[in-house]
Amino acid sequence: MAPCYDCPRHCGANRPLFYGQEGKTGVCAMPLAPVIARAALHFGEEPCISGSSGSGTIFFSGCSLQCVFCQNYEISTQNFGRQVSIERLQEIYGELIDQGAHNINLVSPTHFVRAINRSLEKPLPVPVIYNCGGYELVESLRLLEGKVQVYLPDLKYVDANLASRYSGAPDYFERASKAILEMVRQTGPYQLDENGLIRSGVLIRHLILPGETANSKQVIDWVADTFAPGTVLFSLMSQYLPCGHAADFQSLNRTLRQREYDEVEAHLFHRGIEDGFLQALSSAKSTYIPSFDLTGVFPKE
Repeated sequence: MAPCYDCPRHCGANRPLFYGQEGKTGVCAMPLAPVIARAALHFGEEPCISGSSGSGTIFFSGCSLQCVFCQNYEISTQNFGRQVSIERLQEIYGELIDQGAHNINLVSPTHFVRAINRSLEKPLPVPVIYNCGGYELVESLRLLEGKVQVYLPDLKYVDANLASRYSGAPDYFERASKAILEMVRQTGPYQLDENGLIRSGVLIRHLILPGETANSKQVIDWVADTFAPGTVLFSLMSQYLPCGHAADFQSLNRTLRQREYDEVEAHLFHRGIEDGFLQALSSAKSTYIPSFDLTGVFPKE
């Protein structure tokens, strides 16, 4: 076993291949073999991802970022899920494609980058989406060059104080900005097919946090200043709900107000970002959170 330095935490844990084997899990609290909570067609992504038939979405357990407000808290922090082999992960790809998935969507994959790299040795007939929190190492992303067609990173913070308070990662923007530049280098400008489905490229997501419109404007400014029109897609999200440990933070223990959303949306238009998506405040519902019930993790008998 070699120390793990796959994510910006650099915790150096000697992670075991599977639970119960010799070794120690690190910040992500996961072994090296994938741990999965759900694998199914998903219709809650942006239209260019979900399309009409759904995105073949695999929700991995554990997380190296562990935001206090995570809506997937049950699997990101409480670590619900079941471990599978790389061979089983490859089978899951095929099963989702057989169900009509437009793509294979890997959610919270960062700490399983080595296993995912091996699982994608044989190209898939649909795009592979790397759906992450943005807190990535450029060196790890380079393992996936040519194997991932679409990157779907969050850009949560520019403000280092917020990143430290809510995700314990004061270096978040430094890491995420470099990671996104690497993603764009790998994929080039985004490409949609004749049906409006994404075939390659980068779609940056930003979730507006209550009371933190200044941070959201900084995120928008960075995207507008960094990428020419037609390079990346941008998704402004308003679905924030107080999940996880959000109730421990008074500022986070509420949903977004209309005036907050309107203020950020106006800044988005002012900065001229037109390639992407807007999310209505009505999206702030728990019904949009998937059921983590091990659907699709094991083969049907």
